[in-house]
This record gives sequence, C-alpha cells and structure tokens, in this order.
Amino acid sequence: MNTKFLLSTILIAGVMQADAQHNRNTYAITGDGNNDFVWMNIRQVDLSTGQVTKTLFQRTDNTYRMTNLDLQNSTSPVAGTGLPADVFSSTEYPTGTFVAAAAYDRRTNKLFFAPMRVGDLRWMDLSSDAPQFYKMAIPGFKTVDPNDEASNITRMVIGADGNGYALSNDGNHFFTFTTGKKPVVRMLGNLIDDPANAGMSIHNKCSSWGGDMIADAFGKLYVISASHAIFKIDVTTRVATFMGHIEGLPAGYTTNAAVVNDNGEVVLASANTFQGYYVMNINDRKAVKMEGSDIRFNVSDFANANLLLQKEANELSNSKLPVLTQSANAKVFPNPVSNGHFNVLLENMEQGRYTVVVADLAGRIVLTRSTRIIGDGAQTERISLSKNLTGGVYIVKVINENNVIVLNEKVVVQ
Repeated sequence: MNTKFLLSTILIAGVMQADAQHNRNTYAITGDGNNDFVWMNIRQVDLSTGQVTKTLFQRTDNTYRMTNLDLQNSTSPVAGTGLPADVFSSTEYPTGTFVAAAAYDRRTNKLFFAPMRVGDLRWMDLSSDAPQFYKMAIPGFKTVDPNDEASNITRMVIGADGNGYALSNDGNHFFTFTTGKKPVVRMLGNLIDDPANAGMSIHNKCSSWGGDMIADAFGKLYVISASHAIFKIDVTTRVATFMGHIEGLPAGYTTNAAVVNDNGEVVLASANTFQGYYVMNINDRKAVKMEGSDIRFNVSDFANANLLLQKEANELSNSKLPVLTQSANAKVFPNPVSNGHFNVLLENMEQGRYTVVVADLAGRIVLTRSTRIIGDGAQTERISLSKNLTGGVYIVKVINENNVIVLNEKVVVQ
C-alpha cells in the first residue's frame, strides 16, 4: 500500500473562540521538493492560495539550538556547533527520523511535533529569530523497536480546550499534553471502536493508520487516515466513530495532512504524491482540487489554530434565547438547579449519537456529554455539574451527529 505508515472524563475548560477564524496560514512538514520523501523541513503555507510563503527550518541547517528539558534545561551539545553525522536518523537532530505529526498552539506561538521512532514531544518556538527547539521524553511511552510502525506518532492537534492531543498509528497510544513552559503529558489509553462502526476499526492498518488529526469547537477530534477514512473521537470516552470515506481524490493520493481553513473547510495534502491540495466539507466528505496550489513539496502534516465548526459554535454562543420560563414543555429539569444535577429529556429524536453541551452566556463551554439514542420513545440523560461551577444562567444545547442543534434551553444553577 502506498500510504504514510511511517508516518475518564474531561471538562472543556478553555474559552470557545467567539471571534472569527483568522489563521489564514498553516505550518507544513515537507520534503525538499519533487520526488523527495524526507519529511524534515518546516514551511509556512498560505491557505488562501495553497502556496508556500516561507521556510522556517531546512534540514541540514546547523544554526538551530535544541534544549533538553529532561536534563535540567541543558542545551544539546550539537546546538549551533555542527551537525550529527547522519541528520536523517539522529535522535539528536530536531526533525531527525522524520516528522509526521505536528500541532500549532496560537497562545504560546509554538509548533509542537513528535519525530517518528522516538518517544519525544518536541516544539519549535516560533517567536525566536533563530530556530529554537525544545524536547522532552513522553513519560510512559517509548518506541521499543525503531522499525515498529504501529507505535509511531502520526496524528497531533491542539483541541478546543487548549490542550494538545496525539495518537499513534495503531490507535493504542492516545495522550494529551499541556502547552506551557514544560508540558505535562498524560496518557489517556487506547481508542475504542464504536459498535456502530460495523467492522471499520480505528486500529486497522490498511484503512486507519497514518494521516492527520483536526479538532472542532465542541471538543471533538477527527482522525483522517492516510486511506481517506474519517473517525470522530470523543475525548471523554475515547470512542472512535466511523463517519465515512473522503470522495473525489485521485488514485494513489494518500491523505497525510489535514487542516481547517478560514471558511471552515478541511484542506488536505499528500505525503506521497505531488498533485497539490484538495478542499473538503466535513459533512459531505467530497474533496475538490485547490487550483493553483503548490505541487513542489509533498506534505506529511499540517498544523494551524483553526477549529472545525467554529462558525456553528459562534452562532450557538451568540444565539438569542427566549426569556427563561419553566413550562410544561421544558426539556431541562429541575430548573433552577439546586443540587448540582439536572436532567435532559430527549424525545422525538432519531436514533444516533448526540452531544449535550453546557455553556455560560459568554459561550464558554463548561461541560460536554455524549449519549446515544438507541430506540423509539423518550430518554432522560442525567447531567452532573462540577462542584466548583459558579451559580448563574447557563445554556444547554443538544447537538446531533450532523452538528445540528436539536435542543436549546437556558438553565439557572443556584
């Protein structure tokens, strides 16, 4: 197969972006040019044109500096003084052993990445004039066999909660990390196949390895595999739900890089072909070629700060709701909430997965909860709030699998 194989409950405490997407650029991990498959360079791409606008790090560059945070902030001995004998396989070169997973954190202006075959989390400080890298070992994770493609980290993104998420090829190593001065890494476990996937597994080598990962504004992650399969990931349950395959891509075009543009579309690129970029709507999964996009550099990964469904999230937070009344038709009860718990009545809804979102009036998400309607009739979902939640008025939304809001009520927390 011509694919890039080399390649718990969580509360969403971060602020849902109320402003419009504004990250027109993306960072790309690329080779040197046509017919080069060594993914070690870091470039900047203008998503409005699909053209490379800047090179931030070029392999065989000897002007970089890399600091090992595990060795009491000591500086790597090769920093700025020369290159390892073989930068392609060196674990001491910033992008040595190739890179297939990267994520950009806008708040700290850092580009996080994980070299393949190495159990490190690394990042580049994009605020520095000269290439400045940092690295730390991922606690509890290491690639025992350098040739073991299953444990290579090939998917990474910054989620709506402001934390990073990364995933191995086989889906058995899923972890999250903070983005501060020295990140805190926490292993979440393995992903779990949704029973509704009907045999389409997130762990399958032929269908689901490689690719990239993006995040939406409602706290969900999406794995886009090298073989065009799309899975939605519930971070709370670690359940991976198969959404379908991308349509409209040419033969041999592996989907190794994915990122969200300002229009909320997904831009795709391949690490194995030089046929430019494609643009896809996540709902219909139909890809259309981006005319005039770069065909010199293949791309093993994209990274920017845009979130999928940001427009929908903004509309949710800015929606005009009726004045709070406790009517006989209310679907959220008891209201007001006095004991930290309330119920959401789900009725007259089609079978499938739903997400309950609780947000304050400024649009900040304080809780998400996934549920499934499996039969006809009414179903009640019990929601437990954090003991530290401040009293006030909150918005309760229920969103279906097509990201349509099917319930929208206010609730008072006392």
